[in-house]
This record gives sequence, C-alpha cells and structure tokens, in this order.
Amino acid sequence: SKRWRRSGPSPNLPERDGSGRSSGTVSGYHVPMRLSRLFGKTLRDDPADADTASHRLLIRAGLISQLSAGIYSYLPLAVRSLRKIETIIREEMDAAGGQEILMPVLQPEELWEQSGRASSMGPTLFRLQDRRSRRLVLGPTHEEVATTLARQNVHSYRDLPLNLYQIQTKLRDEARPRAGLIRVREFAMKDAYSFHVDEQDLDTTYQRMVQAYSNIFERCGLDVTVVEADSGAIGGKDSQEFMFLSDSGEDDVVICRSCGYAANVEKAQVRIPTVEDEPLSELDPVSTPGVKTIPDLAEFLGIPESKTLKAVFYSCDGEIVFVTIRGDLEVNEVKLKNGLKCADLRLATDDEVRGAGLVAGYASPIGLEGVRRLADRSIETGANYVVGANISDTHYRNANYPRDFTVDEVLDLTRAQPGHGCTRCGHELRFSRGIEVGHVFKLLTSYSETFDATFLDTDGTQKPMVMGCYGIGVGRVLGAAIESNYDDRGIAFPRSIAPADVQLVALNLDREGVRETAETVYDALKAAGLETIYDDREESAGVKFADADLLGLPLRITVSPRNLREGNVELKLRLDDASEAQLAPVDAASDKAVQLLG
Repeated sequence: SKRWRRSGPSPNLPERDGSGRSSGTVSGYHVPMRLSRLFGKTLRDDPADADTASHRLLIRAGLISQLSAGIYSYLPLAVRSLRKIETIIREEMDAAGGQEILMPVLQPEELWEQSGRASSMGPTLFRLQDRRSRRLVLGPTHEEVATTLARQNVHSYRDLPLNLYQIQTKLRDEARPRAGLIRVREFAMKDAYSFHVDEQDLDTTYQRMVQAYSNIFERCGLDVTVVEADSGAIGGKDSQEFMFLSDSGEDDVVICRSCGYAANVEKAQVRIPTVEDEPLSELDPVSTPGVKTIPDLAEFLGIPESKTLKAVFYSCDGEIVFVTIRGDLEVNEVKLKNGLKCADLRLATDDEVRGAGLVAGYASPIGLEGVRRLADRSIETGANYVVGANISDTHYRNANYPRDFTVDEVLDLTRAQPGHGCTRCGHELRFSRGIEVGHVFKLLTSYSETFDATFLDTDGTQKPMVMGCYGIGVGRVLGAAIESNYDDRGIAFPRSIAPADVQLVALNLDREGVRETAETVYDALKAAGLETIYDDREESAGVKFADADLLGLPLRITVSPRNLREGNVELKLRLDDASEAQLAPVDAASDKAVQLLG
C-alpha cells in the first residue's frame, strides 16, 4: 500500500494573527496556511497510473485527486495556483481590450445542429435531455452561444469591435484522457470571441491577442513556441497554437531552425525528397506473389520505396475513398479530412474494401471506376512508378500520371516526416513533441452567417460580423508549468503561480524557543506581504524537508534549534541549487525573504 502523511482538516476555529485578523483570506473566505490544518495528503511513492512528470507530481504533492478517468478534484493548493493563473489571464485580457462575461455550460443541441458541429464533434459532445425531452449538450466550447449573444446585442458598426471572454467549465468526452491535467474530460478554459466589421479589424485584434497570450505564458513561467495549426472542428481560416515543447507532449511539431517556420504536423507543409524525372516507359505487368506491402514490394523488385505508389482506403461519411500517394510518404489524415470536408473519416475495413471491388495489397488507380479517387501532389513528379494491377499477386511497372490513370482531385496530403525540408528555405525540419496550452483562430464569417449575426454598416447594408476566437486551458497551463519546472525532488514552482511564496519549516517544535520563533517569523512574513505555508506538523526533519521539496514553493525558511543558538534562521531558494543556504537573524528574516524573492 502507498505510504502517505496526512495534513488533514481541523475542526479548530480560523487561525488569527496577532491583531486578531484571520491569517489568510481570499475574497473574505478564510484560507488555512498551516500544514497541520490543510486538506490533502502527500504521497511518498509515485502513483502507478501517472504517465508524465506533472501528473505524478500533482498527485504526490496533494494538489489534485482523481475521481474518474479524466475527471479531477482540485485541492486547496492547486486552487491557489489556478486562481493566480486566472488572475494573470484576466489582467492580460483586460489590457488587450477584453470584457469578461459568463456563458452557460448547458446549451440547446439545436444550436450545434445549426452550426453542423453536432455531427463533426461526434462522440466528443456530451448529450442529454431535460424532463421535457428537449435535447441539450454540455458545452465543449462556446462559439455557437457567443455568436448568438452577439446577434442579440450588436446592431450597428458603432457596436464593433467587441472582444468577449470568459473562464468557464468545458466538458469533452475524450476517447483517451491522459497525462493528468493535459487531456481531461472536464476542465476550465479561458475562451474569447471577437467581432469585427472587416478582416482588417480582425487582424488587429488577432495580433493583440497573440501578444497577450505570449505575455500570459511568460508570466506563468512557460517558454512557448507559436506554430501554425489546423482549425479542426472549430473551423475558420487561419489558426496558431502556443506549444510548450516537451517529450511528454501529445502533439508533433515541426520546426525549421534556419528560418523559424513552425507548424503542428497536422498542418505542416513540407518539401519532400525529389524523385528524378526520366523518359516514360511502357506499362508492364510483373508477378509479385504474396507481396502486399510497400517495404516488401521495394525489396522484392530491388527499388526504393519512393519509386512506388501506395494505395490507402478510407471511409468518408460512409463513402469509400481511394487515396494514392508516393510509397515513401504517409497520408496526413487531417489534411485529407479537410479536403474531403467530411465529418467522419477512418480507415476502411477489409469488408468495405472488398465490397468496393478493391484488391487489398494490389489495388491501383489504373482502370478504377465507381470509387472516389484522390491523390497527393507527389504523384505529379517523377516517372515510371510501380503500382498495383487490381489483380492478386500482380503489380504494374512504369505507371505514370496522368498517362495511365486519372484522379478526381490532387491535394497536398503528405504528412511531415523526418528528412523532409522546409518549404520556405529548404533546410531540414526538426521534430519535437509539444503540449498545446493556447490556440487562436480567425473564424471570419462562418458562424455569423450561419446564425445571422449581422450589423448595419456605414453604407446602410447588413453585413455578417467577422469573428475570431481564442482559447487557453487553465489547468493545462498548470500541468505544463510543472512539466517545465521540476527536478528529482519535486516541483519547483515559478513564483507567479506558486500556491504560496514561502514554506516555513519548524523542526523539533518541542525544543525551547522553536515554536515561539516560528510563530514570530510566520507573522512577520505575512506582514511583509509574503504568502506563507507554515509546516507546524509533529513530523521528522526528513519528512518536512521532503515535503517542502515536493511542493516546491520558491523559498524555504527553516527554524531549528541549531540555528537558533546563534539567533538565526535558514533561507533556501528552491530553484537555486547552486548556492548554499543563507542565514539571517530572526528579526531580519522577512526582509531577507523579500530580498531573495526579488
């Protein structure tokens, strides 16, 4: 069983400082700041199901507690950090011209049917009915509601531009919740929606929001990379993600170290290795018994995979789609889904392939009829490819587009891979993993036209509002900040979002002068404006120091009998392992703490 140490709740009255005031209050509510009275527990061992550092440390430090897959309770210290992140967000959003509102989580499903996202969101959307059998959803985002709100309240160009934001609960039935707070089913998001008279006005706000987001993440201690991104189910023209690069991330990001181009792999445009053109040869069938995969075909014929064409079969909203791409490349399914404009895209089953008259392993666009055919742009260069012959155990040599086959549409369907080059400067792209902590979109008029959100322009005509939207996952910022700031002992919080500034540790409380001195220092720190968590538990020095390192507040102050013999206390910065602990007289401890914390 897991070994743990309780710092449980106390039935005692709220603690008071020397003036008789409650020692810690937020909006009038008492906040206990003594570990002996703080709700939660720390774990000595790592939880078995934690798959990232932040997940492991959030649970071990007693910040969160899992109720179900992707559903967490946030305990007092986590709430303190989340409130600080929210404060930073509000300050930067207000400075960027945002106005805070609060929209309902419960939304009529008909809004989502009107926008088309009831189908495109699929099973991710939580659905329910009220007592009168009216269909409702639990909002995963608020574009529909925000557009409706603007339609009801904006009438003239004089009402624009408008930038509305909220910090609100979102719910998404994620197929694979993971990594603690990185991908969950219930979470707090700051989502904003801007409304404009034209695209130029949108661009101004969009850039202002990009800067606001950069400020937010810098203040939260996160070094982020802005990358081009796919808009996904939200839709729109352009979008950018703010990625914290981390091996524990779930997104693949490509970055050009030469010119700075960066994109999510779902969106990335790449320069693929070239295949030299050569004189066209005659189409020639070749026996390939039992050879069904591209690697096996290349080995069997003694050719590179880049001299083959691959056939991939998909179901697009129930319709079979045949995709042709060069054999050394992979299909980017996000690009394919966008090109097909379908709600549901998946690989076709064997039965669906056979039902369409295709021969798996030997399929080819040559002579193919009755099936929708798409191809990647890679087929437009090079010559004399090997393709399937639509006959078992047989391929064709010297297949060429468009001489030997045609397709319904040629698109950029290539998924970025190691070795691919930058389309801007040609240098090789580097791959990283990333955690998406923010996303901004140019929606343009897709929602305003759907919901008839118009305004009366200066020329007296009704025009659809031009829109943008902007999201930040609050809990995800906390998780990413911990992924960015930890060591083998625990978390090392940036001060801006730490649950408190100082952890005051009193050792051997039964020894003369220790408890009294610790209380004096505690009061002095609070009087100096430093948020302090006081470890007043009857625990050993090893347990207290281990818990202080695990929680990782910026500064630790230790009151011990040894240092009190000289009238001192010990101060140690959590992030500054290179320096020795410093001593300060008891009556100067708060001043020294202020100096060290800057």
